[in-house]
Amino acid sequence: MNSNKSNECSGVICRLWQVLKKPSVTYSLGALLTVGFVLGIIFWGGFNTAMEMTNNEEFCISCHEMQDNVFMEYKETIHYSNRTGVRATCPDCHVPKEWHYKVARKIQASNELLHKALGSIDTREKFEAKRLKLAKNVWRAMEETDSRECRNCHNFEFMDFGEQGRRAVKRHAQGLDEGKTCIDCHKGIAHELPDMHDVDPTSVVGTL
Repeated sequence: MNSNKSNECSGVICRLWQVLKKPSVTYSLGALLTVGFVLGIIFWGGFNTAMEMTNNEEFCISCHEMQDNVFMEYKETIHYSNRTGVRATCPDCHVPKEWHYKVARKIQASNELLHKALGSIDTREKFEAKRLKLAKNVWRAMEETDSRECRNCHNFEFMDFGEQGRRAVKRHAQGLDEGKTCIDCHKGIAHELPDMHDVDPTSVVGTL
């Protein structure tokens, strides 16, 4: 009897050992799914946290290239200070709110980190030399998205033309009829305009 119990115990231990040494397909798949799920949560949490940490004004102006140039200009505009106290910060204008567009923009921003390391615009002189090219890149992106970030706050459909000046009403009505987008006319709203020698001056309204 003792011998049978000993053999039985040995058999259970042996089977357990075999499972540990060579787990079944079901066990292996379950373990992989569990590990993958946990790692996915960790990755998603870390990725989303990093996205939000880099998606605020403080982060944007942590580089002196932005702090000393475009941010100083932006502080003098209505988007920074106005009678209502409603502000449009850097990411409001330059980072999409929709998640998939935001991810694409963040990936694109890795090129900006490269140029930060290279010192491409680390002086005022270098920045001014590239201002037109940088501005054109932003204008082109806004044209391609129908000024998507502008429309988060501004929309033709909700404009009260009775509260606008005659010139604004005329231009907005014309833009609506011609299918124009915000940036077609409103260049120089938040930042100084670059040398516009090769840009059609009639396409620029300037600051509000």
